[in-house]
Amino acid sequence: MANTSSAKKATRKIARRTEVNKSRRSRMRNFVRKVEEAIASGDKSAAETALRAAQPELMRAAVKGVVHRNTASRKVSRLAARVKAIGA
Repeated sequence: MANTSSAKKATRKIARRTEVNKSRRSRMRNFVRKVEEAIASGDKSAAETALRAAQPELMRAAVKGVVHRNTASRKVSRLAARVKAIGA
């Protein structure tokens, strides 16, 4: 348990940031899931639309520090490759 007032304040700040980060991470995962569901259904146009919506969300998560920027780029790249492969 925190003893000093600064440690108590830090604990409160961490709790607030954790809530915000949880929300952002969940939002990012929801967008990615929509792309994966569209890929699984084989609907290329829906997958492309979902990917266009998911891409800025992934990059926003990276900018905000929820995920590393290379992780976000890798996810976008892999999703884009899977969407592209639907028509082939």
